[in-house]
Amino acid sequence: MLRTSLFRSIAVGCTALVLAACGGTGAGTGTGPGGDPVPGGTAQIIQISEPRTLDPVALGNQWVINAMLGNALYGTLMVNNPESGKIDYTMATGFATHDGGTTFDLTLRPDLRFTDGTPLDAAAVKYNWDRFPDPANGSSYAEDAAVIAATEVVNPTTLRVRMHHPVPHFAYTIVESSMNWIASPQALQAGRAAFDRNPVGAGPFTLQRWARQDVIELVENPQYWDAPKPYLDRIELRTSGDSVQGYNTLISGGSDVIISSNWGSIEKLKNQGFPTAVAALHGGQHLSMNMRRAPFDDIRARRAVAAAIDVNALNLTIYHGSGELPTTLFRESSPYYAPDLPLQTHDPETAQRLFDELAAEGKPVKFTYTTTAQTENRLLAESVQAQLSAFDNIEVEVKVIDIIDLIKLRYTHDFDVMTGGAFFDDPEPRLWTAFHGDSSRNTAGIDDAVLNQALDTGRTSTDVEQRIGIYRTVQERLIELMPAVFYIRTVAGAATAKNVGGLTMYGAGSVRPEELWIVE
Repeated sequence: MLRTSLFRSIAVGCTALVLAACGGTGAGTGTGPGGDPVPGGTAQIIQISEPRTLDPVALGNQWVINAMLGNALYGTLMVNNPESGKIDYTMATGFATHDGGTTFDLTLRPDLRFTDGTPLDAAAVKYNWDRFPDPANGSSYAEDAAVIAATEVVNPTTLRVRMHHPVPHFAYTIVESSMNWIASPQALQAGRAAFDRNPVGAGPFTLQRWARQDVIELVENPQYWDAPKPYLDRIELRTSGDSVQGYNTLISGGSDVIISSNWGSIEKLKNQGFPTAVAALHGGQHLSMNMRRAPFDDIRARRAVAAAIDVNALNLTIYHGSGELPTTLFRESSPYYAPDLPLQTHDPETAQRLFDELAAEGKPVKFTYTTTAQTENRLLAESVQAQLSAFDNIEVEVKVIDIIDLIKLRYTHDFDVMTGGAFFDDPEPRLWTAFHGDSSRNTAGIDDAVLNQALDTGRTSTDVEQRIGIYRTVQERLIELMPAVFYIRTVAGAATAKNVGGLTMYGAGSVRPEELWIVE
C-alpha cells in the first residue's frame, strides 16, 4: 500500500482542487470571510439536477448530479484530501488491504447511529453495498460495485470485502460514487416511496420537506458525529439547469451557493471576487459516437467528424473562450501526460475528403445528435450542427429529450451521437467504465482487444512506471479508433457568496455541506 499511496500523492496532489478555504482565501478564488466558522443561518443553494429518488444507491456522487444532497443526508465514509490526494477517513477509520487489493477491511467509528436510532455498523454498510448490483435499484454505479465478490461482517465495526480480482485503488471508487453514502437498512426496507418521504441517514442534515420541482429543505442533524459541524442550521436546495440563471441568482444575492458546470460562469465569478472551487479533473466531456451502428461503425465517419469539429470555436460559442480544452487526455500535472499524443486535430480538408469518400460508396454521413434542453447541452448540439453544415455530404439533426430519457439511452444504445464524459482524478475506474468492451457504461460501444487489455492491467497495477506505459497505450488506441471527440475539460465547479466560508470538495466536485458557514 505504501507505493500506491506514494503514487496517489504524486498523481492527485498535483491536481489538487482549487478551494476557497474555510476561514480564508484559496489560491485564485477571490475573498471569503475571515476568522473561525460561524454557526447558524440558512443557505440557499442552487443545484443542477433534481433527484428522482433519495435512495443513495440511485443518486449520483458528482457535482452535477446530487452530490451536495447525498453528502448532506448521509455524510461520507471517506474523502480524498485535496492537497495530498490521499484518503482521509470520516465515518470510516480505515480501508486496508494486505494482499494488493484482493481483500479489504473497512473499519468504522464505533457508536455511529442513523437518525432513527439504528446503528451505522458493518452490517449496515454490507446491506447498502450489496444492493448496488441489482438492476431493479437503478444505480449508475452498479458496475463499480460489481468488482466486489463478497462482503462479510467480521464484527460490528469491520466489514471484509473480497474482490473478484485485485483492485488496489478501490478506495477512490468509493469516494467517487454513492457507495460513500450509507442509509438505514430499516428505512430502506420500507420501500422507496416511504424512504423518499423520510430518508434516514447519519449525515449532517435531515430532510424536512421535499416539494418536487421546487425545493428540498434540510435541517441540521443534532446527532451528527462530527460536532460542532454542521455549522448551518438549514439548507434550502433548489434546481436550475440554466447556468446563466445560477450565476445571476448568486450575484444578485438570491442564493448563497451554486453548483456550476459552466466555465464562463465560474471565470466571471472568480474575477468578481466570489469564492469558487473547481476540481482539476483529467479527461473531460466528449461527443460519444455510437460505433454499434451506421454511420459510426465505419471508422472513416468517426475520423471525419473529429477532423471537422473545431473545439476552439465551440469553446468561444459556449464558454466565451474561458473553457479549458482537453488537448491531451491527461493534464500536464499527471505522470501519464503525453504531449505527443493530442486527442484530436482540426483538419477540414481531411474531413471533407472522408465525407466525400463515404458518399461515393453510397454511405453519406447522416446522424442525429440527441441532447437535453439544458442550456449548455442544447447550445453544444446546435453549434456542432452549425459547424458540420459547412461540409458537403453530411447531415445532422438535433433531437432534444428529457434528461431521464437521455440517461436510459446510455443503456439501450438507441442513439447516434450524445454528450458523454470521462473525467477523473485517477484513471481507474472511470476510463475502464467509459471505454472497456465489457462495460455497460461504454457509451460509444468501443471493443478493442489491445485497449481492453491495457485498461484491465491499469485496474490491477500498483507500479507507477508500468501504469505510465499502460495509459500511454490507452491514449494511443483512443486516438487511433476515435470513439469520441473530447471538446472541453470538465468544470466540476461551485461558487459562493462573499459571506460564505468553508467551500470544500472531494472526488468529482462533491461539495461537503457540513463545512459551509455564513456570516449574516
